[in-house]
Amino acid sequence: MKAACGNTIYQKVVVKGVTVPDLTGKLAVVTGGSDGLGLGLAKRLADAGAEVVLPVRNPDKGAAAVDKVRASAPGAEVSVRDLDLASLASIRAFADTMLDEGRPIHLLINNAGVMTPPTRHTTSDGLELQFGTNHIGHVALTAGLLPLLRAGQARVTTMSSSAARYAKIDWHDLQSERKYSAARAYNLSKLATLHFGLELDRRSRAAGWGITSNVAHPGTTLTNLYASGPNLGRSRPSVHEAVMRRLLRWGLFVQTVDAGLLPALYAATSPQAQGGRFYGPDGLGQFTGGPTELAVYRSARDDGDAARLWTVSEQLAKVEFTA
Repeated sequence: MKAACGNTIYQKVVVKGVTVPDLTGKLAVVTGGSDGLGLGLAKRLADAGAEVVLPVRNPDKGAAAVDKVRASAPGAEVSVRDLDLASLASIRAFADTMLDEGRPIHLLINNAGVMTPPTRHTTSDGLELQFGTNHIGHVALTAGLLPLLRAGQARVTTMSSSAARYAKIDWHDLQSERKYSAARAYNLSKLATLHFGLELDRRSRAAGWGITSNVAHPGTTLTNLYASGPNLGRSRPSVHEAVMRRLLRWGLFVQTVDAGLLPALYAATSPQAQGGRFYGPDGLGQFTGGPTELAVYRSARDDGDAARLWTVSEQLAKVEFTA
């Protein structure tokens, strides 16, 4: 089945076994779209006919990403907006811009993140950087865009990580102020995103918002997260990226961006993907493989924790989910 848009003809796209339906006329917002998984997802959505908005912190990288998307999908409608997920003011400004434009959003992929800076850093609002960016930033963003998501009967896919299975919520130290561990803080941020994506679907169904929300994780995928986060504040480069590249060359436990984006692509676009579900790689240990539905990790099965975290997150993000 094909659909024409200007001089370009779009059709269902098959990406390594994932069939992306025709997205002509759909508006998609992808955070972290200037490189890595976000850029890969933006290309696939544009290939299928979606108009793509890339909210980015670095305008130069954003412009380069637009060129790459258009090279992948000639004639694609793709644009950038300013957004720093580590700033609630920036998030409000972006949401206000989108609300002023007034166009329903059909797909939101909460993908951007930061991983394991060796020392504790904070957002502009004083939140621990990983929890504040990966989780609270996307909570604030989703709440700010809620009227447009409702209008578009949107699907929201939030990116978590297999690291979420090792996390435990310390309600007395969500910001890692008493004790900072890079991995522990990252794991917590990704458990929080898993809780958020599942709880958003529960609340949407209960309140009749019409939003379908699910969660995905990319397995172990080589992106610049393995350089940017671990090198933050270091005088000498971390070995993380070099180790990951070596494992990828050997074909051990690490996959490329083109493979790692598939669970999120499936979760965000497939008619078979459902709300309130969790998708990731089907390989050994969930390191690599094709997209499949996963059992929700034991760490994220407590609905009471999810409800409590929702309330705390609204307070930290200074938002309320009211439509």
